[in-house]
Amino acid sequence: MSKGLYDSYIRAIRWASDRVGASGVIGFVTNARFLDTGTFDGLRRCLADEFSSVYVFHLRGNQRTAGDLSRKEGGKIFGSGSRAPIAISLLVKNPTAEKHGQIYVHDIGDYLSRDEKLEIISTLKSIAGITQANQWQAITPDEHGDWLKQREGSFADYIVLGDKKGTGPKVFENFSLGVVTNRDAWCYNASKSAVTANMTQMIAFYNQEANRFERTYPGLSKKQREALIDDFIDNDPSRIAWTRALKQELAKDRRFEFEAADLVPSLYRPFTKQWLYFNRNLNEMVLQMPRIFPDAAAENIVICLNGVGSQKEFCVLMAGCVSDLHLIQTGQCFPLYLYDEPDVTAEAAPTQQHGLFDAPEQPEKKPAARKRRDAITAEGLAHFQAAYPGEAINREDVFYYVYGLLHSPDYRERFADNLGKELPRIPCVAAAADFWAFSQAGRKLADLHLNYETVAMYPAKVQGDDMTTSPSLPAALYRVEKMKFGKSGKDKDRTTIHYNHAITVSSIPLEAYDYVVNGKPAIEWVMERQCVKTDKDSGIVNDANDWAIETMGNPRYPLELLLRVITVGLETMRIVRGLPGV
Repeated sequence: MSKGLYDSYIRAIRWASDRVGASGVIGFVTNARFLDTGTFDGLRRCLADEFSSVYVFHLRGNQRTAGDLSRKEGGKIFGSGSRAPIAISLLVKNPTAEKHGQIYVHDIGDYLSRDEKLEIISTLKSIAGITQANQWQAITPDEHGDWLKQREGSFADYIVLGDKKGTGPKVFENFSLGVVTNRDAWCYNASKSAVTANMTQMIAFYNQEANRFERTYPGLSKKQREALIDDFIDNDPSRIAWTRALKQELAKDRRFEFEAADLVPSLYRPFTKQWLYFNRNLNEMVLQMPRIFPDAAAENIVICLNGVGSQKEFCVLMAGCVSDLHLIQTGQCFPLYLYDEPDVTAEAAPTQQHGLFDAPEQPEKKPAARKRRDAITAEGLAHFQAAYPGEAINREDVFYYVYGLLHSPDYRERFADNLGKELPRIPCVAAAADFWAFSQAGRKLADLHLNYETVAMYPAKVQGDDMTTSPSLPAALYRVEKMKFGKSGKDKDRTTIHYNHAITVSSIPLEAYDYVVNGKPAIEWVMERQCVKTDKDSGIVNDANDWAIETMGNPRYPLELLLRVITVGLETMRIVRGLPGV
């Protein structure tokens, strides 16, 4: 069962339904996500089953969305007290009703402020008010139990991108969520030396606590230790970030050492790299990532896309290193390659003996190497080869076809309701020429998104810096703490970005902001993440300038990154607008 179904309001509905028995009325003001999220299809089926009629007044207000979608959601009914969408629900059990499972929804509408919504509620007053205004929408649930945003039926005819439960054909053999550390401030940092220091100190404190626990309670079983841990450990957030998994390690009486080899570059957010301490014991969940990026030297690329139930519009981004869970909201990563566990290397035959009674010399054991293989399945490749007979299609062609197709506005619009509730399915476009157009576009997009640090910088106007004639200007000139938009009266001027107190970038084309990934324009990800941030709990400082100086050897890197990502945005949209129809 999904952990989302343990939400208090879901349990309260279950409790109330049991208490009213066969007849009664239940009223709730709750989170409205149960109306259209795939996770809650079982709940919707239960409501239709148990109640003769269900009335839901959908007040919107979901501020976990972004961009125009957020603006459509409108004001938050409870002001700053809630970021979730809100619904008023009345659930009726009438044993004498002629029909059961009658679903009625009234959506308050787009782009309304909080005050406008409250005025509408005040005017309508009751269910009767909505009925008199003839504003109820009668809902017939579909086969999936969907009420709103019902899925396009033809979607099921296409091959699924990946499936860990079914046995049918699929494009990818395996895929994974991004890394979940549950201690990002400790495990991630722009500075490699800072991650080293932070994790070394945290590990030392953990071992200190483990030793103190063993001295205080020697000889206990794991179960006995588990019962005592929460009350025993020091929860000082400036010294450690405890999680469920780390407490379990303490219950097992484990100790750890800092492993320098576990420091790897990672893609933390779109177009933002950080150093990651990639360690199975000190990340809460690494999932399948060690099979995709077993170490810093392993070559691979992955297509990262929204996980099922994402509250943001569908998007996709290529990564060439370990990615975080929230690179793309609760994102799933589909790799080009998989790395299997090392084979046991057969020992070489002993070398010859020098004398009759001498022991034979033992050969040195060779380190076992991981075996790399394709992640695109044989049936996935055959599926596309059969669709285009006579075409020499290989696995890489399919991989980039998928990447190109998932950028298609036609595909995203047609299957928007499916993509919010299940993993993508991949159609075969009608003509081989279109297959190759998507595949070639996918390669171009991948090149842009993987190599964003080396694409040409957009020739915006940069005041306060002569990038061509003064290469030796002091690093302090390029220090960035928080980029800000310019102002045009009371409004933001997105053609201008104040990089710092000395440098301003202007003449930025507004169309560059059309490239949106994980809920906001790529340019705004650079503005948000190229900064200096202090974690409130631990006090750890994450300074983007450290990546620029320590890793890239270029204090101008944040400024150059901004200019390069402008190019990435413009070029991405140029390619996307040239894609054929699906």
